[in-house]
Amino acid sequence: MDKQFDVIIIGAGPAGLTAAIYASRANLSTAVVEEGAPGGKLVKTYEIENYPGIKKIAGVDLAIELMEHGLSFGAQLESGSLESLEKDGEDFVVTLTGGRKLKGRAVIVATGTKEKELDLPEAKRFTGRGISYCAVCDGAFYRNQDVVVIGGGNSALEESLYLTSLVNKVYIVIRRDQFRAEAGVVDKVLANDKIEVIYKHLPESLVIEDDKITGIMLKSVEDGSLKKVACTGIFPYIGADPSTAFLDKSLLDERGYLLVKADMSTSQPGIYGAGDVCQKDLRQVVTATNDGAIAANSVVKYLRNK
Repeated sequence: MDKQFDVIIIGAGPAGLTAAIYASRANLSTAVVEEGAPGGKLVKTYEIENYPGIKKIAGVDLAIELMEHGLSFGAQLESGSLESLEKDGEDFVVTLTGGRKLKGRAVIVATGTKEKELDLPEAKRFTGRGISYCAVCDGAFYRNQDVVVIGGGNSALEESLYLTSLVNKVYIVIRRDQFRAEAGVVDKVLANDKIEVIYKHLPESLVIEDDKITGIMLKSVEDGSLKKVACTGIFPYIGADPSTAFLDKSLLDERGYLLVKADMSTSQPGIYGAGDVCQKDLRQVVTATNDGAIAANSVVKYLRNK
């Protein structure tokens, strides 16, 4: 049997859980759909140091706090993978795995992004046994070993710093001669004796021996020369794609990000966006929570006007 709600929030990261707080406090019956662990990328983040009012907190701890707060005013957590989002008269129907259906008068899309996978031969086969997209999840498997982190943004550098508490050495590989991360994080990386930065190189191929990763070949962007780095673990942080495959393409930009207005509404009345899934310049926890609050407040106004 379908469950009926005023608003269905798809995604239980910082944006979705903040939207749940505002929507449920406004007495809207609220469902939060999540296929994984509530908290989104927070559960994969070692530490957060730039969330206002909290100088430092483990990502998983902030995720727990947000989840408990997000559900504290009556919002319901609905676990399951999303199969489709369709319009049904005045309502929207969200279908989950197994055929479960939720009906809502409005929808907030807060599905975030998914990490890009390493595009090398054999990379898929070694995901989970030599290649990992979550240092917090898998770092302990490489205790006292050498690992490679690919990427020069905040995520790559923050996870590199975390890995230094476990591994013997961290090599950071970036394609340019400078990082894209915040200056404070860069300073910490450059001051860490366990980290060596390899500039102006790109991953070329995996080095595999006895069906195990033993290193990675890197290619210079300047002269094409190859360089072998011995390692047992590789952590790619090479960007992310928006999780919007279930949405009509008319709602998206050319990269697949959700197009929203200042009030987080889309071109489809009743559908709103929030967080990293939206077209924007800065993707941080604080900007996600901002979006969630605005989106939920806009839904309240939308439903009252109806």
